[in-house]
Amino acid sequence: MMDLPYNVSFKDKVVVVTGAGGVLCSTMARAFAQAGAKVAALDLNEDAVKKLEAECAAEGFTLKGYKANVLETEALEAVHAQVLKDLGPCDILVNGAGGNNPRATTDNEYQHEALEGQKTFFDLDSSGVDFVFKLNFQGTLIPTQVFAKDMVDAKHGCILNISSMNAYTPLTKIPAYSGAKAAISNFTQWLATHFAGTGIRCNAIAPGFLVSNQNRALLFNADGTPTARSNKILTGTPMHRFVDSEELLGGVFFLCDDKAASAITGVVLPIDAGFAAYSGV
Repeated sequence: MMDLPYNVSFKDKVVVVTGAGGVLCSTMARAFAQAGAKVAALDLNEDAVKKLEAECAAEGFTLKGYKANVLETEALEAVHAQVLKDLGPCDILVNGAGGNNPRATTDNEYQHEALEGQKTFFDLDSSGVDFVFKLNFQGTLIPTQVFAKDMVDAKHGCILNISSMNAYTPLTKIPAYSGAKAAISNFTQWLATHFAGTGIRCNAIAPGFLVSNQNRALLFNADGTPTARSNKILTGTPMHRFVDSEELLGGVFFLCDDKAASAITGVVLPIDAGFAAYSGV
């Protein structure tokens, strides 16, 4: 079991977590289950969430894994119907599905340093850019359309989106991902306003640099040593280290706790080891 950041109970709450097959959101899903919630773990990778389901069952927690594509409304509605049957109406939705794509990434940080044969800004694949925006933005919008109906009916609920430090200052090489996460921060504020009279709160966290399956090759060489990009990140982070996925849980639990954060909606909370605070000087 994980060492949870503080003693909070989500007993009898139904928590839906998309992207739960990944490092960050599997940690969140497991933590909610350990805190007493009935968790629906959704991911396109069914094997990953079924493995998570089995692990939580062995620990005595309630978590069910579902194969789900957050970009297909009808399929997601079918998953919603199954969650209603298995666990009940959604009280908390964590929109964790997202990610980048190599087709929307440049090889160089600066155009003037581009070498022959490398992918520059002018070579970005429009279909790759479209995919990144759809996965991050529509992959947040569609699950909210599907699961927030339960919250409107119940006149209470919480939506937690996953933004990024990219939303504050775009990182080099990944223009589509940075833009998509900026859209998530904006959408979080929009949802908070739109649902303000329904009893639903909507916030987001903006994680700093974590090591995940998606970015491991960008941060570490094959021999395990940090890449040049990794060294630049750590130099620009006052705490001089990466953030661990479990370090997100305090902010996640706080924002999803109706008692602790009852008047907090429309905020994006950085959890970044000080990255956003450092000017580089």
